Amino acid sequence: MVAKEVGMRRTGIRRTVFSALSLCLVMTAGVAWAEPEFPPSFPPDQNQLPQLPAEPDLYGRLPIPTPDQDPWYEAPSDLADYAPGQIVRSREVQTRLLGIPFPVYTKQLLFRSNDDHDNPIVTATTVLVPGIPWIGSSRPVVSFQEAIDSTDSSCNPSHTLQVGTMKESLLLQYWLEQGMAINIPDYDGKAVTWITNAEGKMVLDSLRAMKNDAGLGLADSGIALYGYSGGGSATIHAAELRQSYAPDVRLLGSAFGAAPTNLTSLLNYATSPEPGLTGTVSFGAWIGLAMWSRAYPELAPRIDELLTPEGRQILADIQHRCYATLALSGAYRPITEYLKDPATKLEDVPEFAQVLAENSIGRHVPDTPLLWWHGMWDELIPPSIILPTVDAYWNGGADLRFYTVPAPEHIVNAVIGWIPATAWTSAILRGLPPGPTFKADYQPLPPGFPGA
Repeated sequence: MVAKEVGMRRTGIRRTVFSALSLCLVMTAGVAWAEPEFPPSFPPDQNQLPQLPAEPDLYGRLPIPTPDQDPWYEAPSDLADYAPGQIVRSREVQTRLLGIPFPVYTKQLLFRSNDDHDNPIVTATTVLVPGIPWIGSSRPVVSFQEAIDSTDSSCNPSHTLQVGTMKESLLLQYWLEQGMAINIPDYDGKAVTWITNAEGKMVLDSLRAMKNDAGLGLADSGIALYGYSGGGSATIHAAELRQSYAPDVRLLGSAFGAAPTNLTSLLNYATSPEPGLTGTVSFGAWIGLAMWSRAYPELAPRIDELLTPEGRQILADIQHRCYATLALSGAYRPITEYLKDPATKLEDVPEFAQVLAENSIGRHVPDTPLLWWHGMWDELIPPSIILPTVDAYWNGGADLRFYTVPAPEHIVNAVIGWIPATAWTSAILRGLPPGPTFKADYQPLPPGFPGA
C-alpha cells in the first residue's frame, strides 16, 4: 500500500513537472542569445535578431522523447515488403493542450508510405476519437493537415500533440464536439521535407493506415480533408493524387486556403526584398532551400555553390527549428542578398526549375469536391500566384467552389476561412451535397502591389 502511494505521488510530481516544462517551452520561445559563430550583424535594412534558441532543444528537456530519440518511429528492415498505408506499429498516447491532458482517445499509427522518388519510408499519423457516440453510419473523419512549416521531426504533430504545443489544436474542437474523428498526419515525414508531391502520398497513406486499424472502427468512414497554408498544400496535393495513387480512399471533399500553387512564381517572390509586412516572406525561401535539398539531395551542392558563407550559415542555422523561430530567423533576410551573384534567379537554375515544376499544384485536376479560399491580400502567398491555378482547375472541370475573402493578411484569413470550411466539411460528412460550383475570384489591388 505504501509503495502504491509513493508511486502515485511520483506520478503526480512527474505530471506537474511536465506541465511546468511545457509552459516554459511556450514562454521561452521568444528568448534570444548570440553565438560568435553566427553572423554578428546584418545589413541595417534587414532582420537584426541574433541567433534564437531552437524549439527542438527545449523539447529534448521534456519527459516525452522526441521522434529522433524514440525507437517507436524506427522503420523495420523489411519496410519494402509493406504495402503503402500498411501499419508498422501503433500505440495509445495522451493528447495535451499547453501540457494539460485533453480528454479524447488518441491512437498513433506508424505506417509505410513513399517519398518523392517512390522509395519506401515510414511516417506517423495521430487519430483522435471523441467519446461522443455517432449513430446511423460509420463515424466520419476529418483529416486535418496542420501547417507544420518546420525543419525538425520534433515539430511534427505526432509529437506536439503529446507535449501540448500543436499550434492549430484549438481548430479541432468544432469537429470533435460533433462526434467526428480527426486524423492528423506527419505529412512531412521523419526526414521532414516541404511542399512536395510526397506530402500528398503521406496524407493518403495515413488514411489507409487509419482504415486498416480495426480497433478504430473507421474502415468505412467518409473522409474530408482540411488544411491552410502549408497544410493547404498537403491537402490539395492529396486531393490531386487520390485518383491515381489511392482510389480506395473514400474522399468526400477537401477544404483548403492559401495553398502555395506555382512554386516557380512563389520562389521568385520570396527571394527578393519586399517592403513592409511582405518582407516576412523571406523565411519561406530559406525553408524551401533547406527542405527541397533533403527531398532532392542533388540540390545541396548546388546551393552551396550559389550561397555566400553568410548565406550558408543562415541555412545551417535553420536546419532544426520549428515554425516560430524559423520564421523569425528568416524574415527580412532576402536570399538574393546572400547569393554570390545577386543577379542569379534560383527559379532559372536548371536543378531548381525541375523540382519547382514537378511539385507545383495544378498538374492534375482533383476528382472530388473542393472548397478553396484566399485573401484579397496575402503577404506570404499573393493571390496573383494562385489564381492561374484556380483558372486551370475551373477550365479543367473541377468540382470547385472558390472565393476571395475580402480581408487582408495571411493569419487573418486562416481564421476567417476556418468558419465556412468547418461548416462545409461537416455538411458533406453528414451526407449533404457539396453545393453548386462557383469561382468568385477578384483582385481589387493594382497589379504589382506587394502581396497582391
